[in-house]
Amino acid sequence: MLSRFQNIYMNLIAKKSLGQHFLKSASALQKILEAARIENHETVFEIGPGTGILTDELLLTSAHVIAVEKDDRAYALLQEKYATEITTGKLELIHGDILAIDREKIGLKDKHYAVVANIPYYITGAILESFLEYEPRPDRMVLLVQKEVAERIVARSGKESILSVSVKAFGTPRIVAAVPRGAFVPPPTVDSAIIEICDIGKNTLFGKEDGKIESKKFFSLVKTAFAHKRKYALRNLEVLYDKKSLETAWEQVKLPPNVRAEDISVEKWSELTHFLHKEQKVL
Repeated sequence: MLSRFQNIYMNLIAKKSLGQHFLKSASALQKILEAARIENHETVFEIGPGTGILTDELLLTSAHVIAVEKDDRAYALLQEKYATEITTGKLELIHGDILAIDREKIGLKDKHYAVVANIPYYITGAILESFLEYEPRPDRMVLLVQKEVAERIVARSGKESILSVSVKAFGTPRIVAAVPRGAFVPPPTVDSAIIEICDIGKNTLFGKEDGKIESKKFFSLVKTAFAHKRKYALRNLEVLYDKKSLETAWEQVKLPPNVRAEDISVEKWSELTHFLHKEQKVL
């Protein structure tokens, strides 16, 4: 495994502008694959394959792999390395920016798929937003991210954030394992973690069916409530709703008036959105 990485790395030096940190740890790679639980003939979507160390292992499964690579150099190397797999259809290699790719047009509409990737850390939030808030959503995601970000997503401190609420509104996150900075070439300045987000879409709050809420209204509520962390959530929301409606909503969902946004669960945010939308007293 590592010899293959070393051979290709001779021709591919990481670009700081692309946030590239190439994984070189066999143990971290194994933990990613175990968490991914790839099923027979499943479609697996990889973001930024880089040197192909993770791609190698994904191709050893029965999965159909779709990999999107932005770096011209890496794309050219991967084309050569996986010429056979591309020809046989085992691998679909796409040259482009993951945030500009239309997933429907590359065949993911109405398809079950998993995202498994070592992503550029500087676009973590944008990737999560793209794959969670917009269809076609994956069934699950297994990602290497900054350890601090992983801890914020699962709210390890016991305090929620816009990020943690946003992820939990669509799926169930858990930290699989910590990954030290020395597991990468070049090593990042922070430690990393493997995070899994499973059951995506199964328990989503949003949709057109009865009992579902509009994601736009939900996130408007959440983001406004978090706007000023030192203020109580109820007071932050007075820019959106009249005071009487808010006080009634707080009583309805059994929240204390002095609660801050970071102490409100995603379930309570859902209840608040339902109630306030029903009241329709938005200012």
